[in-house]
Amino acid sequence: MIATDKIRVLVVDDSVVVRQVISDALRSDPAIEVIGMAQNGRVALEKLATLTPDVITLDLEMPEMDGLTTLLELRKRHNKIPVVVFSTLTERGASATLEALARGATDYVCKPSGQRSIQATMQRIQAELLPKIHALHTRARPGAPRAPATVGVLQATGPLPPVQLIVIGVSTGGPGALAEIIPRLPATLVPPIVIVQHMPAVFTRVLGQRLNASSPLAVREAVHQEPLESGHVYIAPGDYHVRVAGGPRAAWLMLDQGTAENGCRPAVDPLFRSAAQVFGSGALALVLTGLGQDGTKGAALIRKAGGAVWVQDEASSTVWSMPSSVVQAGLATRVLALANIPAALAQLGQNVARMAAPPAGSRRTEP
Repeated sequence: MIATDKIRVLVVDDSVVVRQVISDALRSDPAIEVIGMAQNGRVALEKLATLTPDVITLDLEMPEMDGLTTLLELRKRHNKIPVVVFSTLTERGASATLEALARGATDYVCKPSGQRSIQATMQRIQAELLPKIHALHTRARPGAPRAPATVGVLQATGPLPPVQLIVIGVSTGGPGALAEIIPRLPATLVPPIVIVQHMPAVFTRVLGQRLNASSPLAVREAVHQEPLESGHVYIAPGDYHVRVAGGPRAAWLMLDQGTAENGCRPAVDPLFRSAAQVFGSGALALVLTGLGQDGTKGAALIRKAGGAVWVQDEASSTVWSMPSSVVQAGLATRVLALANIPAALAQLGQNVARMAAPPAGSRRTEP
């Protein structure tokens, strides 16, 4: 592979040590070339006058010009360059990261903490950053092949069964997609919504707070044994799987820290499996933008139970990997552009009775 075929990355961080660790982690991949480093946003913007990166990694806390300010300026000049921000696993870091995504960042990676060595830190960065860089570069590359959106889409044979529960699985690009969907849903939406967004602890709580502030629905992080109610949106907490239990007329949420699935906790498949078991044909699964295949196995069970499976289309997805996996498996009943999803969801379930709270003593104490 010649140099011009490599993914060109600009590394921006105020720490000399961190810049070097990130650069070494990137250089371990023969398909990636680190074309420059910058100690703050001002220097990074100056370098962009002569450099043409395919991807930028960006620290958020820097002197002179921080990451949030840099993003605003960057998007004025270069709207399409994928930017992966580095965040800290703190509430402040979570808030800054979600604000960065709202300002045009493409994705994020949490800075490793508590690692015993530089080598362990570099391995963590390699595991989390390299797949994202490859996926984002492929998505942004001009002329990149696009899979036909109708391949593997099941043709509707009749009206959709009454929807009693909406379950959503999303990963890379998810905060932006959810910000386009949830605030545009009406307060009268009957089916409750349960979301698995691949995110660490703290981040999911902050995400729920941001969505709740702009939505007519009540949005929050899910709580163990909490009853499902109409007009509510529940987000799986970071590091916990979420499942539904009970029955269609009275259901509740169960949280657990079982084994990670598809390399994730929370994972989409456990939620989808439980939705198929409890709600059957009354479950609607929605698979949004994301890297990997999480949700495909669970979507198969929802289809087998008679429920519907919708996916976000490729053109509006940050990474069309999770939705594509569902489509290629022949499980998708609809493929929708992000802008059309709120209206499609708003039409659902208007004839379904609102959920009642589970009877006292009926909830299990163990997941």
